Amino acid sequence: MQTTIKVETLQTMLAQKEPLMVLDVRPLDERAEWAIPGSLHADVYQALKAHDPEALTGLDLPADRPVVTVCGAGIASLTAARQLQARGLQALSLEGGMKAWSLAWNVAEVPLPHSRASVIQVRRAGKGCLSYLIGAGDQAVVIDPSLQPEVYLKLAQESGWRISSVLETHIHADHLSRGRQLAGMSGATLYLPPQDRTAFSFTALQDGETLAIGPTRLKALHTPGHTGESTSYLLDGQALFTGDTLFLSGVGRPDLEVGLNEAQNRARVLYHSLQRLLALSPETLILPGHSSEPTPFDGQAIVSSLGEVHKRTELLQVPKETFIELLLAHIPPTPPNYHRIVELNEAGLLPEGDPTELEAGANRCAVG
Repeated sequence: MQTTIKVETLQTMLAQKEPLMVLDVRPLDERAEWAIPGSLHADVYQALKAHDPEALTGLDLPADRPVVTVCGAGIASLTAARQLQARGLQALSLEGGMKAWSLAWNVAEVPLPHSRASVIQVRRAGKGCLSYLIGAGDQAVVIDPSLQPEVYLKLAQESGWRISSVLETHIHADHLSRGRQLAGMSGATLYLPPQDRTAFSFTALQDGETLAIGPTRLKALHTPGHTGESTSYLLDGQALFTGDTLFLSGVGRPDLEVGLNEAQNRARVLYHSLQRLLALSPETLILPGHSSEPTPFDGQAIVSSLGEVHKRTELLQVPKETFIELLLAHIPPTPPNYHRIVELNEAGLLPEGDPTELEAGANRCAVG
């Protein structure tokens, strides 16, 4: 009897809205960090690890649909699936657990009624990473690719586009960039903000410079603060790809492994960058580089107008000195494996073996 299910299969089932139940059997603290949207939680990890045959007794689960059990690495969940199968339920364990789920993804189209461009938001469901495929005519641009290059190549081909440019908003610290690999596989030009951090060649996109995508235009706006090189990209004056500078209800955390004076300087720089963005039309659509929650398979784009973001984000409504004080008082913990991920992204390399060993876990980019 089959006892496991692959990430790709579960991803497809969720995207197609097939009836199923996802049962998360991890400890509560791991569940709180990140989870599969819509999943049910049972804090039975220790009981399953001890092979307690009564671990799932009393848990009311549907008999008319598959139950997919999930843990950190796919071991305790396999015990859970076997116990549920013994009860006559359709139960399968997710291979590789949440670590493997880190590479699951889904998409949503972003409505842009006044642009000739089409925008697809590519959501790395397990980490909340958001990347973008922008197509116009027969060309396409990818911003902040965080998934395997094949994902973007397939999506572009399905829309009749050729990827001509790959852009990064900054040097990432919470996930491995696939930008250099995607540019190499597609023959695209790799654009990064001007900086001297990287050990590989790229084309610098200067502040105010415009990149053509067929009949549409993408303008670079230097918005330092999260990192020194952070840049946002404005599409046809209507949609702003903010990377980790501005989110839908928060702002980007500065990279702050520095002394107090330098931390205050970086927070001050971020304040001025945000003021530059707030000078844009309040109707401008904000398309961030991350979501604070795992992205559901609902086809609904994670987007909001600049005016709405301004209203709901306290840090955008306070004077500069208050902004600096509040920002530095609420910096989230440094992302796991921060130094190694930055090192690899600066080298333009992926690690040998499974990249999810470094990347698994929720992102920690936002303050707000």
